[in-house]
Amino acid sequence: MQCDYFGVCGSCRIYEEGYQGQLTLKTQEIQERFTPFFGGEISIFESREEHYRSRAEFKVYHDDEGSFYAMNRLDKQGVVKIYNCSIVHENIAKIMQPLLALLKEYNLGYKLFGVDFLTSSSGEVLASLIYHKALDESWSLSAKEIEKQLGIYIIGRSRKQKVVLSQDYVTEILHIRGRDYRYIHIENSFTQPNALVNEKMVAWSMDQLDGIGGDLLELYCGAGNFTIPFATQFERVLATEISKASIVAAKHNMELNGVSNIDFVRLSAEEFTLALDGNREFRRLEGLDVQKYTLKTLFVDPPRSGLGDEPCAFAARFDHLLYISCNPETLLRDLEILCQTHTVEAMAVFDQFPYTHHLEMGVKLSRKG
Repeated sequence: MQCDYFGVCGSCRIYEEGYQGQLTLKTQEIQERFTPFFGGEISIFESREEHYRSRAEFKVYHDDEGSFYAMNRLDKQGVVKIYNCSIVHENIAKIMQPLLALLKEYNLGYKLFGVDFLTSSSGEVLASLIYHKALDESWSLSAKEIEKQLGIYIIGRSRKQKVVLSQDYVTEILHIRGRDYRYIHIENSFTQPNALVNEKMVAWSMDQLDGIGGDLLELYCGAGNFTIPFATQFERVLATEISKASIVAAKHNMELNGVSNIDFVRLSAEEFTLALDGNREFRRLEGLDVQKYTLKTLFVDPPRSGLGDEPCAFAARFDHLLYISCNPETLLRDLEILCQTHTVEAMAVFDQFPYTHHLEMGVKLSRKG
């Protein structure tokens, strides 16, 4: 990958030895640190070396020369102007500068301080323009013209204001184990940033759950990224998520894929534990009897904070546990607890964020004895 800003831009931080060098550095550290929990071979899933990010956020910097995309400097001393970016998807890269030019032509750059991009592999691009001013009808008319000229979707955001000109989502298609899955990815909500690695991550996860059967409980389900493919492997899936917007998207994605054996419930992991144990009733569970599920398999994909003591104690109830982690530090902490009752049977790393210190990990555990 050719980067004009490495060592100055604060985004990519491991670059000197190229893609394979940074991957080797990260995976060697993982193998050393996780040896106490797993002595087998850790599966490694690589990313594309460039143009892999389907989601990107840029500041907009203004000076006497004009308006520019910008990123925070590595030394935290202000920002660096960005004219091109090699890690964003080609769909984003090709419209970045034309968008700036049209914003200047239509006088829409005033008090613009950020642009967020979201794309799908099918070519849809959504640009969220973020302002320090209220957006009026004149803004909408001009932005609509830019939409037409670039063939993209544009959203305007300012404080307590969201202006949707056409739609606020793109539709992604993931190719997983010989089947296509369709998802709406909504602007300003969480989606996996590296679509090709995401496909590998879901496929590996499905491989770990083959042949188990019964019903599946999933905590932190988001918009159904894993849930919907998992539904092909289990009789029923019960999936929880605290974000209302994610639950709405998950139900839409379920319909989009013709799946009918999932119950999505808007509950936190802690709330669901209370409901399952009969310690508290929730109106959001009205009409759904969680006691009728045969739950022997648990899937979790928690935030960077991981699970922690109480959720780990809850996870220990299950015969089979599949844990996707975006933070090896908290995964190590949680395995100290989980491996008291369970054994790690498989482990994988997924290079979702090349040229950074971050790695996504997957761990399959089964109850001892």
